[in-house]
Amino acid sequence: MYVCICRAVTENEVHDCIAAGARTARQVRDTTGAGGDCAQCVRKICAMLKRSEELAPTA
Repeated sequence: MYVCICRAVTENEVHDCIAAGARTARQVRDTTGAGGDCAQCVRKICAMLKRSEELAPTA
């Protein structure tokens, strides 16, 4: 499913970006382009980032 329609960025691409170390919506935007146009997807990206933090193992 697309997260960003403007840039045709999928959920998988955002997940891959997060797995590669992105921790902010800006980092996701810089890597994928998502959120760089109309910014309607930024909330979804932030939710994905938050969810990944919640799922990350704590040391």
